[in-house]
Amino acid sequence: MSELLRVEGLKKYFKTTDGYLHAVDDVSFSIRAGETLGVVGESGCGKSTLGRVVLHLLDATEGKIFYDGEDITSVSSAQLKELRKQMQIIFQDPFSSLNPRMTVEEIIEEPLRIYNLYRESDERNRHVEKLMDVVGLAKRLRRSYPHELDGGRRQRIGIARALALRPRFIVCDEPVSALDVSIQAQILNLLQDLQEEMQLTYLFITHDLSVVKHFSNRICVMYLGKVMEIGDVDELFENTLHPYTQALLSAIPIPDPDAPRNRILLRGEITSPINPKPGCRFAQRCNYATAACSEKDPELRQVADNHWVACVRAGR
Repeated sequence: MSELLRVEGLKKYFKTTDGYLHAVDDVSFSIRAGETLGVVGESGCGKSTLGRVVLHLLDATEGKIFYDGEDITSVSSAQLKELRKQMQIIFQDPFSSLNPRMTVEEIIEEPLRIYNLYRESDERNRHVEKLMDVVGLAKRLRRSYPHELDGGRRQRIGIARALALRPRFIVCDEPVSALDVSIQAQILNLLQDLQEEMQLTYLFITHDLSVVKHFSNRICVMYLGKVMEIGDVDELFENTLHPYTQALLSAIPIPDPDAPRNRILLRGEITSPINPKPGCRFAQRCNYATAACSEKDPELRQVADNHWVACVRAGR
């Protein structure tokens, strides 16, 4: 598969009264066409900000973004409008991301109107009906409003809207975290089916490692704006090297109350992301931290095929 998206040294800082908050700090990765890269980490680690910077919903502070071989780091308004046809997002909250004054039909139809894809209303209506059918929404819901529907159906509206312009790349920003468990499985299966049918490429953002294992080809683990570990799903789960990733994996629920558990409890203070000092961001909570961990930022280095880790202990 060819490379569709690549980011190099991507940074996003927010100015605060106490200094600059390093939400995304020197992040690099690539995604091949047709695959899913799962981005995981605790709340506040910068994974949602990363997705928004990639899509130009937020401007990057530094770094490069390449899409289909072209540098899209700095684009004009006209270029960005064209880029929106190729790159879309499914938001986390399936209610606040929908206009409460618009019907299901109007929400899905809006991108088609903005881009003038169908001049005849009959053509637009047929395309809207097709999109509703693809995501599993009954036609009788066309004139319903978001508040009249449950979370699963609202998220299906968001998916249909994201698909309206036939994109190649979609950022899925925790698309199932606000849904019931039974509905989560339906939405995940739908996203997988759509990926196979439409050859979609996903950046799948979540805090649930059990979900990302089921859904992704590769996993990127973030902590306070930094990439801690990245690699193929099987390799990362079988050969987990970073202490933070090991702690995350130990917290995955097991559906057996009598099953033996080896939980890794993290202690210590979380490093402030505002003007952070040199060194590993995870050092204050790491059971293996040494003086070397606080001297400089650990580099992301390759330790196996398709496996990179940012830890001075990696490979020992």
